[in-house]
Amino acid sequence: MIAFLPFIIALIYLLVALNYWRSARTAGGKTLNAPASPPWHTHVQRWQSHLIALGLALHAVLLYCALFAQGLNLSFANALSTILWLTVLIYWLTNLKHHLHSLQAFVLPPAAFFVLLQGWQPEAHVIPYADQPLFVAHMVIAMLAYSLLTFAALHALLMMAAERKLHQKSSWLKLPDFPPLMTMETLLFRIITIGFALLTLTLLSGMMFSELLFHHPLRLTHKNVFTILSWLIFAGLLWGRYRYGWRGRTAIRWTLTGFVVLLLAYAGSKFVLEVLLHRA
Repeated sequence: MIAFLPFIIALIYLLVALNYWRSARTAGGKTLNAPASPPWHTHVQRWQSHLIALGLALHAVLLYCALFAQGLNLSFANALSTILWLTVLIYWLTNLKHHLHSLQAFVLPPAAFFVLLQGWQPEAHVIPYADQPLFVAHMVIAMLAYSLLTFAALHALLMMAAERKLHQKSSWLKLPDFPPLMTMETLLFRIITIGFALLTLTLLSGMMFSELLFHHPLRLTHKNVFTILSWLIFAGLLWGRYRYGWRGRTAIRWTLTGFVVLLLAYAGSKFVLEVLLHRA
């Protein structure tokens, strides 16, 4: 059963995303300030939410079996699958209050991809110091930080699509139901603020763990350099928001730049070491 679980989970995520895309095309004329959804549309959204919850539950079972079957197996595929599971969970919880149904088009397809990657790449990368409480705390904080900032980047892409539609610009993306841009922007900076705080704790706990294990608080590795650079970008974005009131395209560009650098820091280093070089 576990062998088929990645395909079942991916199918659920893609089914919800495809259903949303289909309904988006049929409702292409809807505006940003459209009235409340009709009852049938609310029923569909509730059904989609239930399916996402089922996918999250099955995904959690898959992660538990993959991560803890033989120690702590934090391989490239397992780590990214965990980050995307947390990202979908953050979306699902946020959507209960803010009605970000359009974000399904951005969140669910990559989650489905990394679940399938986890099924196709069942490599073991067992962490030898998983019994260290400081490392466990560092790992949990880092996963939450990466997931929140992944969600922020996907949310920024949604804002970009909403802004283009607001200005009546042609786009290949046809999503009908956007919340007001001011609401989306406020939510974006809340997410980034929390993600930045967790990223700060990630760096600090990583330095503490490195000092404990290697007797050196900070090694200038590829991962650390790019993580610090990403931290500086998000710090600059928050400072620009506070000092100069940055918003709109400026906020979107800084968010996406910070995310890409963070992606290079974590996923890039793990991909090169584990997949290309087959090293721990």
